[in-house]
Order: sequence, then structure tokens, then C-alpha cells
Amino acid sequence: MREIGIGVLGAGWMGDMHAAAYKRLRCHYPELGVEPRLVIVADQSAERARQARDLHGFREWTTAWREVLEHPEVDAVSITTPNFMHREMALAAAAAGKHFWGEKPLGRFPVETAEIAAAVAAAGICTTVGFNYRHAPVVQHARNLIAGGEIGQITHYRGYFLCDYASHPLGALSWRFSRELAGLGVLGDLMSHAVDMAHYLAGPIARVTAQQSTLITERPKMTMSTGSTHFSVVENGDLVPVENEDAASSLVRFESGLRGTLEASRVIVGPHARMGFEVHGTNGALEWDFQRLNELLLYRVPKGTDDAGYSTVMAAPHHPDFARFQPGVGNSMGFSDLKVIESKLFLESIRDGSARPPSAADALASARVIDAMVRSIEQETWVDVGEISPTAPRALLEEER
Repeated sequence: MREIGIGVLGAGWMGDMHAAAYKRLRCHYPELGVEPRLVIVADQSAERARQARDLHGFREWTTAWREVLEHPEVDAVSITTPNFMHREMALAAAAAGKHFWGEKPLGRFPVETAEIAAAVAAAGICTTVGFNYRHAPVVQHARNLIAGGEIGQITHYRGYFLCDYASHPLGALSWRFSRELAGLGVLGDLMSHAVDMAHYLAGPIARVTAQQSTLITERPKMTMSTGSTHFSVVENGDLVPVENEDAASSLVRFESGLRGTLEASRVIVGPHARMGFEVHGTNGALEWDFQRLNELLLYRVPKGTDDAGYSTVMAAPHHPDFARFQPGVGNSMGFSDLKVIESKLFLESIRDGSARPPSAADALASARVIDAMVRSIEQETWVDVGEISPTAPRALLEEER
């Protein structure tokens, strides 16, 4: 059994997700032929780093993340830090020849994602990027149905990621609302997922026209590393400006000629984490919502006098990856299981020397669409998806202020 030494950069919630996924990997994929060994974890908080070592069984911990990349026993790293650290860490990992599993969007702006993707290609390392929603078994099944022509020619696509985590006007101003720390708002945080899913199911996007808004323009300030998150509500705090967008939507045209819509919001009231899609074809339709992860709605055009209507397809052992986690229909998978699938793809890539999607190349494909949306918002017109401008996008908030 080949061992792969693992380092984790960032010991917050997502760092825990990655470490736990590595530990579960052998249980769910015993034939993989490689086994991750947790070597060292880094976090700016010594307390968090020590806790992660003790909880997950890392041999070492540090507050200096570069020590992880310099460690002789580390072959690959997870990058689970906030956006403003993605670029420096990813470029350093590439320079050190370390494979990495990074959380999206790989940088604060599309230009940083492009820089990272170029460094990865030059270094020849393997990467995996956290577009985890595409790994849900019924989503993989939906892709197979589309590819197999089961719903006919695709005539309409709608993708969305609608969240209420920031809908409270006193929701804490965490790093996600800072231009310097997060970069883009929902365009990078949520829309990147919607774009990746559209690419996964319907193919590349060629043109876009987009709009955005910042609905809550001020929030109470929150000190980083206090234990609070972007879900926290702060009473009687000092209000400071929100520096990026709360909501965005776009009309899109795929390279195939298909038309569709994409939308994202972090301030919508009602949906908690409604990430999903609707795909309509000439012979049927599909719908999926992450809040009902194990259910796919399938419509087939009736033949003769058959009753018309959607049927619910439950995740089952014959769907990709499901049997690795549950024995039968009705036994539900969850978010953390999707990260185990992702860890499998990462280790599989390293084993075979060839990156399995979603990789840095897929993050770049998504970033190109996001970059086009930003240019469309600036120019108030349709724009082509293309190579990313070397200049980071401007603040784009004047209209809402």
C-alpha cells in the first residue's frame, strides 16, 4: 500500500472536513491502492492547530504554514484557508512540487485563479478543487441521463445557489464581505459553484450578460479568529461598509447555443442552502436541490395516455459512488460524504499522475465565466467568455451605494 504524506493548511471547519475525509477514505474505497498519512497541520491559531492534531491524529502542528510545504514527509496538501491566502499558498505548493486539494474559488479574483492554474500546469502537479456538489450520486446520474439522451435535446438550463446566511442585517462582517480578504462576494463564493455545475451538466458557457447588487450595505464589524463566523449575528456592533456583492444573476449562452440563467444570493430569505439546477429537454426534464441531496426529480414526456408529472428518483446503489456509503435506497448521504468522494479523486489523481476533474483547470474554466460576468456588469452589455484580463476587477458597488 503506497502512503501519501498529507499536510493541511487551515484548521477551521473546512480543514476538519478535509482531515476527516482523508481518515474515512480507506473505509469507503479500500481498493484505492494508496493511503493518506496525516503528517502536519498548520493554522495561525496555535490552539486550533493543536486541537486539529489531537482530534485527527496529525503527527505535528505549526503556526507557520510554509513549514508544511517544506516538510520532507509531505507529498500533498489541502488548502482550506480564506480566499486571500489561496494565491500565495497555491503558488508556493506548486513551486515546491506538492500536489494540492484546494477549496474554490482558488483566489480572490479570477486573475488569481488564472495565475494559480498556470503555475499548476507549469509544475505538473495534480490538483483537486472543492466543487463538491457535482459529486452527489444523483447529480452524477443526472449527467449520465443527459449524456445518454434520456431527456432529449436540452432546451433550457437554470442554475442557482441561494443562501440566507447573510440575510440578517446584523449578520457579522466576516472576511467574506471584505474586498481585500474575499475579493468578489457571491460571484466567487456561490456563483462559481453554479457555473461549475452548468459546465458539468450542459457544457462550456460562451457568452453572458450579468447584474449584481449589494442589498445590505453595512454590517457590524467582527474581529477575525474570535470563533464567530459569517453566520453570526452581532448586536450593538460598529457598522462598517460591505465591500462586495450580495446577489448576482446572469443570462448565459452555452457554446452549444443553449440558453440559460444562473443566479446566486447570500441574503435571500427562505432558502438555507438551495444549490441546484433545472434542465429541460425535448423528451423530459431534471431538477435537483442540495437541500434534498438524495433526490432527483425526473420528468419524462408521456406516451399515449400515460399520466404526466415528475417522479422522485431516490439515490440508490446503482448510482455512482452511492453504494460506497449506504446499502440501500432511503439511506441518505450528506455533505461530508461528498468530501470523501473528493478526497478519493485527489488521491486517485496522485496515484495515476493525472488530475481527475474538478481540478485547477475546472476552477479556471469557472473563473473565466465569472470574469466575463464582472466585465458585463461593468459594461452593461453581453460579453464573450475568454482569457482573463491581467487586471483585477474594480469595486463595482457604486450603483448600489
